[in-house]
Amino acid sequence: MTLKLGIPKGSLQEATIQLFARAGFNIYVSSRSYFPSIDDPEIECMLIRAQEMARYVSDGVLDAGLTGQDWIAEHEAGEGRTGVLESVADLIYAKQSFGKVRWVLAAPEDSPIRSARDLEGKTVATELVRATRAYFARHGVSVKVEFSWGATEVKPPMLADAIVEVTETGSSLRANRLRIVDTVMESNTQLIANRDALRDPWKRTKLDNVALLLRAAIEAHGRVGLMLNVRRADLDAVLGLLPALQRPTISSLSDAEWVAVNTIIEERTVRDLIPKLKAARAQGIVEYPLNKIVI
Repeated sequence: MTLKLGIPKGSLQEATIQLFARAGFNIYVSSRSYFPSIDDPEIECMLIRAQEMARYVSDGVLDAGLTGQDWIAEHEAGEGRTGVLESVADLIYAKQSFGKVRWVLAAPEDSPIRSARDLEGKTVATELVRATRAYFARHGVSVKVEFSWGATEVKPPMLADAIVEVTETGSSLRANRLRIVDTVMESNTQLIANRDALRDPWKRTKLDNVALLLRAAIEAHGRVGLMLNVRRADLDAVLGLLPALQRPTISSLSDAEWVAVNTIIEERTVRDLIPKLKAARAQGIVEYPLNKIVI
């Protein structure tokens, strides 16, 4: 049996392939094929644009796929179909970071537009058309929402009065002299599945296992393991310096006066922490990378 899995083509593609690698699955993409190979014979991959992923999973062409909450909402708003898709895992990663992205309403810096209401009767360009219409409907504002094929940031003020665009850092908007007016919605990646596929016990188990490993890879991001030896007499001082994921693991050594301490910490804290541990008389300090943390 095989699980038909959609990999998002485009901005999320490289981040997704890297995440799968940390989870233990190596995906190999050819520039000439939309069917990447994967070193798991029980999975068949297909490259699909994130914007279309929910449609093909909903239709059963794919058993599962990765796409954003934004495109799931856009699909369901257009098709009027709910209950066909199920989110198997909430995976908070994006193109540039391990965090959520925002779809924001933005206008030129020198524009008088300060809220959604200021756009009454005006034109808004976006790729997220249905969700944008729903946003303005909630605010009771009548606007013309136009689909943008790309390069949306350059359209105000000549081709549109404002835009709704996705951003992680806001740098592209600032570079194009745009100011964020409001957040339309937040989004992060979801591992979604067709509910008919999930009724198959084998596919359900396989997908749950993949989701477990992907979550574990995300959990390990930015963290490292730290091992060290310390005399029992100095243990309390050392433990007082260690922030732990749960609690440090303490093991006895062959010398009864010494113990080994093993813990997980944020990588960014290591450079400040190791000198303090050394000053607290810890020895044999070893930092090591982590691929997965299963909580």
